[in-house]
Amino acid sequence: MPAAMEKTMDLKNLSILIVDDVKSMRSIVQKILRNIDIGKTLHMAENGLEGLRILHSTRIDLAIVDWKMPVMNGTQLLEAIRNDKHLRDIPVLMVTGESEKEIVMEAAEIEVEGYLIKPLTPASLDDKIRTIMDHVFHPDMATIHIRNARAFEEAGNILKAIEHMKHAAALKPSASRILRNLGLLYQKAGDEKIMEKCLQKAISVNHQDSVTRYLLGEHYWKNNDLISAAQCYLEVISLTQKFTDRTIQLGKVLLEKKFARLAKNIFSKIISISPKNIAIREKILDICICQNELEYSKILLKSLIRDFPSNYDLIYKAGIVYEAMDEVDQALEYFLVVEKNQGSRMDVKLKIAKIFYDKNKILQADNYLNMVLRKDPGNKEALALRHLL
Repeated sequence: MPAAMEKTMDLKNLSILIVDDVKSMRSIVQKILRNIDIGKTLHMAENGLEGLRILHSTRIDLAIVDWKMPVMNGTQLLEAIRNDKHLRDIPVLMVTGESEKEIVMEAAEIEVEGYLIKPLTPASLDDKIRTIMDHVFHPDMATIHIRNARAFEEAGNILKAIEHMKHAAALKPSASRILRNLGLLYQKAGDEKIMEKCLQKAISVNHQDSVTRYLLGEHYWKNNDLISAAQCYLEVISLTQKFTDRTIQLGKVLLEKKFARLAKNIFSKIISISPKNIAIREKILDICICQNELEYSKILLKSLIRDFPSNYDLIYKAGIVYEAMDEVDQALEYFLVVEKNQGSRMDVKLKIAKIFYDKNKILQADNYLNMVLRKDPGNKEALALRHLL
Protein backbone atom coordinates (compact mmCIF):
# COMPACT_ATOMS: atom_id res chain seq x y z
CA MET A 1 0.00 0.00 0.00
CA PRO A 2 1.44 3.45 -0.91
CA ALA A 3 2.63 5.58 2.01
CA ALA A 4 0.16 8.39 1.28
CA MET A 5 -2.83 6.03 1.42
CA GLU A 6 -1.53 4.44 4.59
CA LYS A 7 -1.11 7.88 6.13
CA THR A 8 -4.64 8.95 5.20
CA MET A 9 -6.07 5.77 6.70
CA ASP A 10 -4.12 6.26 9.91
CA LEU A 11 -5.21 9.88 10.26
CA LYS A 12 -8.86 9.00 9.76
CA ASN A 13 -8.74 6.40 12.52
CA LEU A 14 -6.86 8.40 15.13
CA SER A 15 -8.03 8.65 18.74
CA ILE A 16 -7.65 12.35 19.58
CA LEU A 17 -7.85 14.17 22.91
CA ILE A 18 -8.94 17.83 22.84
CA VAL A 19 -8.14 19.78 26.02
CA ASP A 20 -9.48 23.34 26.34
CA ASP A 21 -11.30 25.11 29.17
CA VAL A 22 -13.58 26.95 26.69
CA LYS A 23 -16.45 24.76 25.52
CA SER A 24 -16.91 26.66 22.27
CA MET A 25 -13.22 26.12 21.39
CA ARG A 26 -13.53 22.38 21.98
CA SER A 27 -16.54 22.40 19.66
CA ILE A 28 -14.67 24.39 16.99
CA VAL A 29 -11.72 21.95 17.03
CA GLN A 30 -14.12 19.01 16.91
CA LYS A 31 -15.97 20.51 13.94
CA ILE A 32 -12.74 21.25 12.04
CA LEU A 33 -11.48 17.70 12.60
CA ARG A 34 -14.76 16.29 11.28
CA ASN A 35 -14.59 18.55 8.21
CA ILE A 36 -11.00 17.60 7.36
CA ASP A 37 -11.75 13.93 8.07
CA ILE A 38 -9.13 13.43 10.78
CA GLY A 39 -9.86 11.36 13.86
CA LYS A 40 -12.30 8.56 14.48
CA THR A 41 -12.74 8.99 18.26
CA LEU A 42 -12.60 12.42 19.88
CA HIS A 43 -12.26 12.82 23.65
CA MET A 44 -12.92 16.14 25.41
CA ALA A 45 -11.44 17.61 28.58
CA GLU A 46 -11.85 21.09 30.07
CA ASN A 47 -8.50 21.25 31.88
CA GLY A 48 -5.16 19.47 32.03
CA LEU A 49 -6.03 17.34 35.05
CA GLU A 50 -9.14 15.97 33.38
CA GLY A 51 -7.11 15.41 30.21
CA LEU A 52 -4.49 13.48 32.18
CA ARG A 53 -7.19 11.18 33.60
CA ILE A 54 -8.40 10.42 30.08
CA LEU A 55 -4.84 9.74 28.92
CA HIS A 56 -4.40 7.20 31.73
CA SER A 57 -7.64 5.39 30.93
CA THR A 58 -7.89 5.54 27.12
CA ARG A 59 -5.62 4.99 24.14
CA ILE A 60 -4.81 8.39 22.65
CA ASP A 61 -2.87 8.90 19.41
CA LEU A 62 -2.71 12.69 19.50
CA ALA A 63 -3.45 15.37 22.11
CA ILE A 64 -4.50 18.89 21.07
CA VAL A 65 -3.93 21.02 24.16
CA ASP A 66 -4.71 24.65 24.97
CA TRP A 67 -1.88 26.44 26.76
CA LYS A 68 -3.87 28.65 29.14
CA MET A 69 -6.27 26.71 31.37
CA PRO A 70 -7.25 26.58 35.06
CA VAL A 71 -6.44 23.67 37.42
CA MET A 72 -3.59 22.37 35.21
CA ASN A 73 -2.42 24.40 32.24
CA GLY A 74 -1.14 23.07 28.94
CA THR A 75 2.55 23.23 29.84
CA GLN A 76 1.95 21.38 33.12
CA LEU A 77 -0.01 18.70 31.27
CA LEU A 78 2.74 18.40 28.67
CA GLU A 79 5.34 18.00 31.41
CA ALA A 80 3.23 15.31 33.11
CA ILE A 81 2.94 13.44 29.80
CA ARG A 82 6.69 13.57 29.14
CA ASN A 83 7.49 12.35 32.66
CA ASP A 84 5.22 9.31 32.38
CA LYS A 85 6.76 6.23 30.73
CA HIS A 86 3.39 5.09 29.45
CA LEU A 87 2.41 8.46 27.96
CA ARG A 88 5.66 10.17 27.01
CA ASP A 89 5.61 9.26 23.30
CA ILE A 90 2.11 10.65 22.67
CA PRO A 91 2.44 13.58 20.24
CA VAL A 92 1.10 16.89 21.51
CA LEU A 93 -0.09 19.88 19.51
CA MET A 94 -0.10 23.01 21.71
CA VAL A 95 -2.64 25.73 20.95
CA THR A 96 -2.63 29.26 22.38
CA GLY A 97 -4.18 32.63 21.81
CA GLU A 98 -0.86 34.33 22.48
CA SER A 99 2.40 34.43 20.53
CA GLU A 100 4.65 35.33 23.46
CA LYS A 101 8.23 34.10 23.12
CA GLU A 102 8.23 32.54 26.59
CA ILE A 103 5.19 30.36 25.85
CA VAL A 104 6.81 29.01 22.70
CA MET A 105 10.11 28.39 24.50
CA GLU A 106 8.46 26.78 27.51
CA ALA A 107 6.54 24.33 25.33
CA ALA A 108 9.57 23.61 23.16
CA GLU A 109 11.71 22.73 26.17
CA ILE A 110 9.26 19.99 27.19
CA GLU A 111 9.32 18.62 23.64
CA VAL A 112 6.04 19.62 22.06
CA GLU A 113 5.57 18.30 18.54
CA GLY A 114 3.66 21.27 17.17
CA TYR A 115 2.46 24.74 18.04
CA LEU A 116 -0.49 26.76 16.67
CA ILE A 117 -1.79 30.24 17.46
CA LYS A 118 -5.54 30.90 17.51
CA PRO A 119 -7.71 31.43 15.59
CA LEU A 120 -7.38 27.96 14.11
CA THR A 121 -8.23 27.32 10.50
CA PRO A 122 -8.96 23.99 8.79
CA ALA A 123 -5.84 24.42 6.63
CA SER A 124 -3.48 25.19 9.52
CA LEU A 125 -4.80 22.37 11.72
CA ASP A 126 -4.77 19.88 8.85
CA ASP A 127 -1.21 20.79 7.84
CA LYS A 128 0.11 20.69 11.41
CA ILE A 129 -1.49 17.33 12.27
CA ARG A 130 -0.22 15.76 9.04
CA THR A 131 3.32 17.00 9.76
CA ILE A 132 3.22 15.70 13.33
CA MET A 133 1.78 12.31 12.50
CA ASP A 134 4.10 11.83 9.53
CA HIS A 135 6.99 12.15 11.98
CA VAL A 136 5.27 9.68 14.30
CA PHE A 137 4.67 7.14 11.51
CA HIS A 138 8.07 7.66 9.90
CA PRO A 139 10.58 8.80 12.53
CA ASP A 140 13.96 9.97 11.26
CA MET A 141 17.17 8.20 12.24
CA ALA A 142 18.02 10.82 14.88
CA THR A 143 14.72 10.13 16.63
CA ILE A 144 15.35 6.40 16.51
CA HIS A 145 18.79 6.86 18.06
CA ILE A 146 17.32 9.11 20.78
CA ARG A 147 14.74 6.46 21.67
CA ASN A 148 17.42 3.77 21.70
CA ALA A 149 19.58 5.96 23.95
CA ARG A 150 16.65 6.38 26.33
CA ALA A 151 16.04 2.63 26.41
CA PHE A 152 19.70 1.87 27.16
CA GLU A 153 19.83 4.59 29.81
CA GLU A 154 16.80 3.14 31.57
CA ALA A 155 18.38 -0.30 31.38
CA GLY A 156 21.49 1.07 33.08
CA ASN A 157 23.77 0.84 30.05
CA ILE A 158 25.00 4.45 29.99
CA LEU A 159 27.88 3.85 27.57
CA LYS A 160 25.55 2.36 24.98
CA ALA A 161 23.13 5.24 25.58
CA ILE A 162 25.98 7.71 24.93
CA GLU A 163 26.83 5.90 21.70
CA HIS A 164 23.30 6.29 20.34
CA MET A 165 22.98 9.90 21.51
CA LYS A 166 26.27 10.73 19.76
CA HIS A 167 24.82 9.30 16.55
CA ALA A 168 21.74 11.50 17.01
CA ALA A 169 23.93 14.56 17.61
CA ALA A 170 25.94 13.81 14.47
CA LEU A 171 22.71 13.67 12.45
CA LYS A 172 21.36 16.89 14.00
CA PRO A 173 24.38 18.95 15.07
CA SER A 174 22.28 22.08 15.62
CA ALA A 175 19.77 20.42 17.95
CA SER A 176 20.67 21.83 21.37
CA ARG A 177 18.40 19.42 23.25
CA ILE A 178 20.28 16.42 21.84
CA LEU A 179 23.63 17.96 22.82
CA ARG A 180 22.25 18.73 26.27
CA ASN A 181 21.01 15.17 26.76
CA LEU A 182 24.37 13.85 25.57
CA GLY A 183 26.02 16.01 28.22
CA LEU A 184 23.70 14.69 30.91
CA LEU A 185 24.56 11.14 29.90
CA TYR A 186 28.28 11.93 30.26
CA GLN A 187 27.48 13.37 33.70
CA LYS A 188 25.84 10.06 34.62
CA ALA A 189 28.96 8.30 33.38
CA GLY A 190 31.03 10.47 35.73
CA ASP A 191 32.69 12.65 33.08
CA GLU A 192 31.77 16.21 34.01
CA LYS A 193 34.39 17.77 31.74
CA ILE A 194 32.80 16.35 28.60
CA MET A 195 29.38 17.12 30.07
CA GLU A 196 30.39 20.78 30.36
CA LYS A 197 31.67 20.83 26.77
CA CYS A 198 28.40 19.35 25.51
CA LEU A 199 26.34 21.96 27.37
CA GLN A 200 28.57 24.76 26.08
CA LYS A 201 28.15 23.44 22.54
CA ALA A 202 24.38 23.28 23.04
CA ILE A 203 24.08 26.94 24.05
CA SER A 204 26.38 27.98 21.20
CA VAL A 205 24.02 26.48 18.61
CA ASN A 206 20.83 27.72 20.25
CA HIS A 207 20.81 31.19 21.77
CA GLN A 208 17.25 30.64 23.10
CA ASP A 209 18.02 27.46 25.07
CA SER A 210 17.27 28.53 28.64
CA VAL A 211 17.28 25.02 30.14
CA THR A 212 20.84 24.24 29.05
CA ARG A 213 22.02 27.60 30.35
CA TYR A 214 20.35 26.82 33.65
CA LEU A 215 22.05 23.40 33.84
CA LEU A 216 25.42 24.93 32.96
CA GLY A 217 24.89 27.59 35.62
CA GLU A 218 24.11 24.89 38.18
CA HIS A 219 27.28 23.04 37.17
CA TYR A 220 29.42 26.16 37.68
CA TRP A 221 27.66 26.93 40.96
CA LYS A 222 28.29 23.41 42.27
CA ASN A 223 31.98 23.83 41.41
CA ASN A 224 32.08 27.23 43.14
CA ASP A 225 32.70 29.14 39.90
CA LEU A 226 30.22 31.81 40.91
CA ILE A 227 31.23 34.32 38.25
CA SER A 228 30.49 31.87 35.42
CA ALA A 229 27.31 30.77 37.21
CA ALA A 230 26.14 34.37 37.43
CA GLN A 231 26.78 34.93 33.73
CA CYS A 232 24.70 31.85 32.86
CA TYR A 233 21.86 32.94 35.11
CA LEU A 234 21.85 36.46 33.68
CA GLU A 235 21.31 34.86 30.28
CA VAL A 236 18.67 32.51 31.67
CA ILE A 237 16.49 35.24 33.17
CA SER A 238 16.73 37.19 29.93
CA LEU A 239 15.00 34.24 28.26
CA THR A 240 12.52 32.94 30.85
CA GLN A 241 11.10 33.65 34.30
CA LYS A 242 10.90 29.92 35.06
CA PHE A 243 14.10 29.95 37.15
CA THR A 244 13.59 33.27 38.93
CA ASP A 245 13.55 31.83 42.46
CA ARG A 246 16.79 29.93 41.86
CA THR A 247 18.39 33.05 40.36
CA ILE A 248 17.44 35.08 43.45
CA GLN A 249 19.02 32.38 45.60
CA LEU A 250 22.24 32.70 43.59
CA GLY A 251 22.14 36.46 44.11
CA LYS A 252 21.94 35.87 47.86
CA VAL A 253 24.96 33.55 47.72
CA LEU A 254 26.88 36.14 45.69
CA LEU A 255 26.21 38.76 48.38
CA GLU A 256 27.37 36.34 51.08
CA LYS A 257 30.56 35.66 49.12
CA LYS A 258 31.21 39.39 48.62
CA PHE A 259 30.33 39.47 44.92
CA ALA A 260 27.99 42.41 45.55
CA ARG A 261 28.24 43.94 42.08
CA LEU A 262 27.28 40.69 40.38
CA ALA A 263 24.46 40.11 42.84
CA LYS A 264 23.04 43.59 42.20
CA ASN A 265 23.29 43.04 38.43
CA ILE A 266 21.22 39.87 38.81
CA PHE A 267 18.68 41.50 41.13
CA SER A 268 18.31 44.54 38.87
CA LYS A 269 17.78 42.31 35.84
CA ILE A 270 15.07 40.30 37.63
CA ILE A 271 13.27 43.47 38.73
CA SER A 272 13.44 44.97 35.23
CA ILE A 273 11.75 41.85 33.86
CA SER A 274 9.07 41.66 36.61
CA PRO A 275 8.55 45.30 37.68
CA LYS A 276 4.98 44.72 38.90
CA ASN A 277 5.78 41.64 40.95
CA ILE A 278 5.94 43.09 44.46
CA ALA A 279 6.60 39.66 46.03
CA ILE A 280 9.81 39.24 44.02
CA ARG A 281 10.93 42.80 44.68
CA GLU A 282 10.29 42.47 48.43
CA LYS A 283 12.13 39.16 48.53
CA ILE A 284 15.18 40.77 46.94
CA LEU A 285 14.87 43.75 49.30
CA ASP A 286 14.75 41.51 52.38
CA ILE A 287 17.87 39.65 51.21
CA CYS A 288 19.74 42.92 50.69
CA ILE A 289 18.72 44.27 54.10
CA CYS A 290 19.72 40.98 55.76
CA GLN A 291 23.11 41.08 54.01
CA ASN A 292 23.60 44.74 55.04
CA GLU A 293 23.59 45.92 51.42
CA LEU A 294 21.99 49.16 52.57
CA GLU A 295 22.68 51.59 49.70
CA TYR A 296 21.10 49.21 47.20
CA SER A 297 18.25 48.61 49.67
CA LYS A 298 17.59 52.37 49.68
CA ILE A 299 17.33 52.35 45.88
CA LEU A 300 14.93 49.40 45.97
CA LEU A 301 12.81 51.00 48.69
CA LYS A 302 12.47 54.31 46.87
CA SER A 303 11.12 52.59 43.76
CA LEU A 304 8.88 50.25 45.77
CA ILE A 305 7.36 53.06 47.86
CA ARG A 306 6.84 55.12 44.71
CA ASP A 307 4.93 52.22 43.13
CA PHE A 308 3.14 51.12 46.34
CA PRO A 309 2.78 54.25 48.49
CA SER A 310 0.20 52.70 50.83
CA ASN A 311 2.35 49.71 51.72
CA TYR A 312 3.33 50.63 55.26
CA ASP A 313 5.48 47.55 55.75
CA LEU A 314 7.73 48.94 53.02
CA ILE A 315 7.76 52.35 54.66
CA TYR A 316 8.70 50.73 57.97
CA LYS A 317 11.55 48.86 56.27
CA ALA A 318 12.73 52.18 54.83
CA GLY A 319 12.89 53.51 58.39
CA ILE A 320 14.92 50.47 59.44
CA VAL A 321 17.41 50.97 56.59
CA TYR A 322 17.86 54.70 57.16
CA GLU A 323 18.23 54.09 60.89
CA ALA A 324 20.95 51.50 60.21
CA MET A 325 22.75 54.07 58.07
CA ASP A 326 22.56 56.67 60.88
CA GLU A 327 20.22 58.85 58.81
CA VAL A 328 17.90 59.15 61.79
CA ASP A 329 15.90 62.19 60.69
CA GLN A 330 14.80 60.42 57.51
CA ALA A 331 14.18 57.21 59.50
CA LEU A 332 12.00 59.14 61.93
CA GLU A 333 9.94 60.56 59.06
CA TYR A 334 9.20 57.07 57.78
CA PHE A 335 8.36 55.72 61.25
CA LEU A 336 5.99 58.64 61.90
CA VAL A 337 4.15 57.96 58.63
CA VAL A 338 3.66 54.34 59.65
CA GLU A 339 2.58 55.30 63.18
CA LYS A 340 0.03 57.77 61.80
CA ASN A 341 -1.57 55.11 59.60
CA GLN A 342 -1.03 52.02 61.78
CA GLY A 343 -1.30 53.39 65.28
CA SER A 344 -1.52 50.01 66.97
CA ARG A 345 2.01 48.96 66.04
CA MET A 346 4.11 48.88 69.20
CA ASP A 347 7.33 48.19 67.29
CA VAL A 348 6.97 51.52 65.47
CA LYS A 349 6.27 53.46 68.67
CA LEU A 350 9.39 51.96 70.25
CA LYS A 351 11.48 52.96 67.21
CA ILE A 352 10.18 56.53 67.46
CA ALA A 353 10.78 56.64 71.23
CA LYS A 354 14.37 55.43 70.75
CA ILE A 355 15.12 58.09 68.11
CA PHE A 356 13.64 60.84 70.26
CA TYR A 357 15.75 59.62 73.20
CA ASP A 358 18.91 59.63 71.07
CA LYS A 359 18.05 63.18 69.95
CA ASN A 360 17.66 64.14 73.64
CA LYS A 361 13.96 64.88 73.17
CA ILE A 362 12.96 63.27 76.45
CA LEU A 363 9.33 64.42 76.62
CA GLN A 364 8.55 63.08 73.14
CA ALA A 365 10.34 59.81 73.94
CA ASP A 366 8.42 59.46 77.20
CA ASN A 367 5.13 60.11 75.41
CA TYR A 368 5.66 57.20 73.02
CA LEU A 369 6.91 54.93 75.78
CA ASN A 370 3.72 55.64 77.74
CA MET A 371 1.65 54.60 74.71
CA VAL A 372 3.50 51.29 74.60
CA LEU A 373 3.33 50.62 78.34
CA ARG A 374 -0.39 51.37 78.52
CA LYS A 375 -0.94 48.57 76.03
CA ASP A 376 1.84 46.30 77.27
CA PRO A 377 2.91 47.14 80.85
CA GLY A 378 5.54 44.41 80.87
CA ASN A 379 7.25 45.38 77.62
CA LYS A 380 10.94 44.85 78.47
CA GLU A 381 12.32 47.10 75.73
CA ALA A 382 10.07 49.99 76.75
CA LEU A 383 10.86 49.52 80.46
CA ALA A 384 14.61 49.44 79.78
CA LEU A 385 14.40 52.67 77.80
CA ARG A 386 12.20 54.27 80.50
CA HIS A 387 14.93 53.60 83.07
CA LEU A 388 17.35 55.62 80.95
CA LEU A 389 15.14 58.72 80.88
